[in-house]
Amino acid sequence: MEAVHRRTLSEIQKSANQPNPGRKRRFDWLRLLRHQEMLLALGSCGLMLAAWAWGMQEAMPWVSMALYIAAYAVGGYVKAREGLITLVKERDLDVNLLMIAAALGAASIGYWNEGAMLIFIFALSGALESFASDRSRKDISALIAMKPETALRVSGDGVEEVAVEALAVGDLLLVKPGEVIPADGTIRTGSSAVNQSAITGESIPVDKQPGDGVYAGTLNGEGAIYVEVSSPAEGTLFSKIITLVEQAQQEVPGTQRFIKRLEGIYAKTIVAATLALILLTPLLVGWSWSFAFYKAMVFLVVASPCAIVSSVMPAMLSAMSKSARKGVLFKGGAHMDHLGSIRVVAFDKTGTLTEGSPVVTGLYTAVGFDPREVLAACAAAESLSEHPLAKAIVRKAEAEGVPLRGAEELRALPGWGIEAEVFGATWRVGKVDEGDSMLPQPMADQLHAWIAEGHTVSAIQRNGEYAGLIALRDEVRSQAKAAIAQLHELGLTVAMLTGDRGVTANALAGEIGVDLVYGDLLPQEKVEHVKALRERYGSVAMVGDGVNDAPALAAATVGIAMGGGGSGAALEVADVVLMNDSIERIAETISLARRARRIVKQNLTFAGAVILMLIVSNFAAGIPLPLGVVGHEGSTLLVILNGLRLLR
Repeated sequence: MEAVHRRTLSEIQKSANQPNPGRKRRFDWLRLLRHQEMLLALGSCGLMLAAWAWGMQEAMPWVSMALYIAAYAVGGYVKAREGLITLVKERDLDVNLLMIAAALGAASIGYWNEGAMLIFIFALSGALESFASDRSRKDISALIAMKPETALRVSGDGVEEVAVEALAVGDLLLVKPGEVIPADGTIRTGSSAVNQSAITGESIPVDKQPGDGVYAGTLNGEGAIYVEVSSPAEGTLFSKIITLVEQAQQEVPGTQRFIKRLEGIYAKTIVAATLALILLTPLLVGWSWSFAFYKAMVFLVVASPCAIVSSVMPAMLSAMSKSARKGVLFKGGAHMDHLGSIRVVAFDKTGTLTEGSPVVTGLYTAVGFDPREVLAACAAAESLSEHPLAKAIVRKAEAEGVPLRGAEELRALPGWGIEAEVFGATWRVGKVDEGDSMLPQPMADQLHAWIAEGHTVSAIQRNGEYAGLIALRDEVRSQAKAAIAQLHELGLTVAMLTGDRGVTANALAGEIGVDLVYGDLLPQEKVEHVKALRERYGSVAMVGDGVNDAPALAAATVGIAMGGGGSGAALEVADVVLMNDSIERIAETISLARRARRIVKQNLTFAGAVILMLIVSNFAAGIPLPLGVVGHEGSTLLVILNGLRLLR
């Protein structure tokens, strides 16, 4: 096999040229000035100034004209090419050709400098919009530059370098300090601090110990680690993110799609009106041909919809870029637009508002029973079970330092629990019957209290006698209460849709402040409730992580998936992905989406008002062509810069 170079931390950071996604960044002026379209725009400006300066000398006017022609060619090349492609492939007229025609029209009546200024400002606005698009794409997909290519696989024959595509589940990999982790997996030996910023948006490296999971595409720190592969190359979280990035380039907001459809009709109307001004006004109004042509050129400049066309995407792309740096990925600008109109945020419970892994929250023992002995017997009986509740009991015993003893004659009791011989006695762990007359009153009171608090309770019996109760619960995420409080501050209603018992769901909702609670739901019932919420409130966002949440995510206005521990199905149908499962980012992202929508509305209102004012002024007050150029193109620059504010 031909060896493929494996990149180290320093090489990847250099090639990606991407700052830490979790760190706030200033606007990158240097990168803007190096942008190809910006260089062409600045070159056009330089040629225009040189032509103007030479023209002031009134010597060899052909030199000034040649410089102006060069300025037109350099500044107008990109937009003219885009306009011609649209004209040839789609047989449609767009704003690019409209502005080139306006510049050439200005030159044809002797306004070479104004035409060059029009080309320059139009090229400058296009460069800014293109920069916003490229910046968003780089922020969303910076990790693609960190794509792992090879891995060091450990086998009986030693260590061999293999392509990442050749890895299989169960392979053991050696990851040296400073190298990229090539596959999703679990650390078996070694410890290190892993930089997960490109995947999760965390700015600080995370300490990893044996048993901890790691992601492909993250960067190993100071220590060597051995990782057991848990997913094939195409199933890694890294691969799923790349798919999200590809989808993110395709969707645009509905407002932008409407403007794009309107652009061709509007451009044709402006061209027709311009021709009518040139041909008809001398006959109908008595204008001279030169005056009519001048008025028509001013109209062509000021009526072009450049500012309107540029009102939406720079703002949306900037907002998507800022979100990506914080570990929130959007599949397209349309979803950023929709998120700004959300009125209700609905959460799944398990794995979303809770950790998704039950823990023992309490142990109650009857009089005469030693709590450590009861816990040891429970753990011994449950030690061979794969049930999440059984694992939680075993973990509790280990945490308490209770020695685990082997259980004998382990038997499953269908519909109830398990039974085993431990310490020479028959122990049972399983469902508790609230109406059992053998249940002591103090134990029954504790049972009712725990159930009311949303705990799952199992009974413990020794030789048929109640020895105690053990309470378990899926612990609430530490950030859940604060995340919901932030949503309430935005005036949003918070709902919870769960398949868990109504009592458990209500207890959790009361603890963290959820407004609407729907329990005992099957996946299709979650969909029905999402549809009902949309009918009642309008736009609804659904947050979930499991396969059973996928239908509800698809039914919501905006589906938000937990990217860290979420299922492949949830990631596929969701519109937004929280790469670090950081639900506290939801309110912040909705606030950003609202701000983006406000900026779009500001831009559209401002752009429309400027165009209308300039058109009226052209006929009512007779504004000169230079003022029309500055007014129209200045408004275009302002709406783009207004959108770029969201990059900060």
